[in-house]
Amino acid sequence: MKGFLEDANYSIGLLDEGATLADVIDNCIYEHTHTGKKAFYVGDLGKLVRNNMQWQNVMAPIKPFYPVKCNSTPGVLEILGTLGVGFACSSKAEMALVQDLGISPENIIYTNPCKQASQIKYAAKAGINIMTCDNDIELKKISRNHPNAKLLLHIATEDITAGEEMNMKFGTTLKNCRHLMECAKELGVQIVGVKFHVSGSCKDLQTYIHALSDARCVFDMAEEFGFKMNMLDIGGGFTGSELQLEEVNHVIRPLLDVYFPKESGINVIAEPGCYYVSSAFTLAVNVIAKKTVEYDKLLPSGVEQTRNDDEPVFTYYINDGVYGSFASKLSEKLNTIPEVHKKYKEDEPLFASSLWGPSCDELDQIVENCLLPELSVGDWLIFDNMGSGTLGEQSTFNDYQRPLIYYMMSFSDWDEMQDAGIASDTLMKNFFFVPSCIQLSPEERFSTAA
Repeated sequence: MKGFLEDANYSIGLLDEGATLADVIDNCIYEHTHTGKKAFYVGDLGKLVRNNMQWQNVMAPIKPFYPVKCNSTPGVLEILGTLGVGFACSSKAEMALVQDLGISPENIIYTNPCKQASQIKYAAKAGINIMTCDNDIELKKISRNHPNAKLLLHIATEDITAGEEMNMKFGTTLKNCRHLMECAKELGVQIVGVKFHVSGSCKDLQTYIHALSDARCVFDMAEEFGFKMNMLDIGGGFTGSELQLEEVNHVIRPLLDVYFPKESGINVIAEPGCYYVSSAFTLAVNVIAKKTVEYDKLLPSGVEQTRNDDEPVFTYYINDGVYGSFASKLSEKLNTIPEVHKKYKEDEPLFASSLWGPSCDELDQIVENCLLPELSVGDWLIFDNMGSGTLGEQSTFNDYQRPLIYYMMSFSDWDEMQDAGIASDTLMKNFFFVPSCIQLSPEERFSTAA
């Protein structure tokens, strides 16, 4: 590994057995309350270690290739690189970021379905050969700019649900695969495998059965054209739940054994992103403004009014929003519920509330309707499961500044890394001890990544 950590401005707090992530959040809120009330993340990098162990226990020998766009913070990439995970990149910037980790080109795939010619040339120069393709125009572009490219044909899956019909879908049909192979043969481009993707919101695991059957058909088709296929990419869609992982494995394992047995020499890979990072990051935000609103304006359309007219209804504005950490809210539902940090009584009344970001933009609504105790300006809210889709390149709308990130890991997770022989000397230099039950200043405890 190259000296990525030595160049990056961050470090990882090593928690002793008496300290918890809740303690870290409490201490950070205490410090931020006195120094500026900025939003911040606490990242449990030990969660990545545990998730990787779970993957190896359930899904091996399927090799994970982590989609960098899911969360490109340096602590995440460094830990995953140390764990031996491959990387799926969608841009030149992501490829360069991963290369700085010292990852070999064989462990990087270029997965953007709509590639810029300049970025294809960059991949060629960097020796990153494996990339995906789902149409003849893209195929011709690749042939002109990357003579050594090795393509995975991206085939479509039938996993569109009512809530996804408007989302962009990529992947070609089985019928068109024959046409693409003919084009590739004429252009002298290598086709080495197949990729498909099943959305994490897909409830019908039969979709995997159809996708694997289609993939086998494409492999058989490739033999007719003389292509030597050696890779199958089953995509992402892994939510992070151990139950979901086991359910998927239960469905695909028998088919993999039949269609792509070990003796065939075909490498099966996947692209788990949310699986690794979603539950590893917690976001803390501060209430910066508050107002009372009319109840019927807060309710979603079609919902009956059942409250007492005398009860107040509150709108809260917080110091992070959809132009920052909640960017995914623009295209999908928020999968986390806000938790009030301050202590309140169990019988304390709850009021209809909505949460908005700081931009004062009509799109900057984070939570449309929820029940909360009455909050004051300066109070803190906690959002769990904020590690996926929230920590990539972000907007500069309204002078938005990315929240600080405090990386943590428990001693037990650190021991697991050492026992596995993957705790490098370079990585070890970036850990420091965090005692339990004491208040430490950020200068004493943390280095942060902006």
